[in-house]
Amino acid sequence: MIEDPIVAEVRRHRKEHAAEHGNDLKRIVEALRKRERESKRNLLNPGPKLRLDKTGS
Repeated sequence: MIEDPIVAEVRRHRKEHAAEHGNDLKRIVEALRKRERESKRNLLNPGPKLRLDKTGS
């Protein structure tokens, strides 16, 4: 299989980030949420998904 250098770089960064937080999922998620809160970028909040009622057939 051909290795994609972009995918390899993303995986390397993900592995480094996880290691910085002790591979603890709760710490990783909190760090990402903190980064998101402190970001100056506009963030998209798609809101809740709409459910469609079944239309009896």
